[in-house]
Amino acid sequence: MSMVDVSEKPEIHREATATGRIKLQPKTIQLMKEGKIAKGDPCYTARIAGILAAKKTSELIPLCHPLPLTNVEVNVKLEASNSVRVTSRVKTKAQTGVEMEALTATAAALLTVWDMVKQYEKDSQGQYPSTAIEDIHVVEKIKKSR
Repeated sequence: MSMVDVSEKPEIHREATATGRIKLQPKTIQLMKEGKIAKGDPCYTARIAGILAAKKTSELIPLCHPLPLTNVEVNVKLEASNSVRVTSRVKTKAQTGVEMEALTATAAALLTVWDMVKQYEKDSQGQYPSTAIEDIHVVEKIKKSR
């Protein structure tokens, strides 16, 4: 087992964008809109978590190259479909891409939303009937020689 050898590849500008969402109950979305989540603002906290996760990707994913990230943007948006959409864009100038960093940022941001709102998601039996983190995927990958 070993990391992929990228020593012969040139350093170029690379970007990746990933997205995903978490479906929540309408009452939870309303509490978020009203700023009534006990732990604070899930959208703000998720952005911070996503940025931190992108920076730590090589520590979390075995055999993933540590990369010098030049920019990480994490956007968190409440959607009409009673879900929260996270979109993460990561940039670097390196010998390998940043898809894993974008995916990790998105996943960590979604998990952070869940952690902050899970107390509002339980039904009368203590279950989470409609909550689902789903559809995490890369939507764009860019490589540019400069």
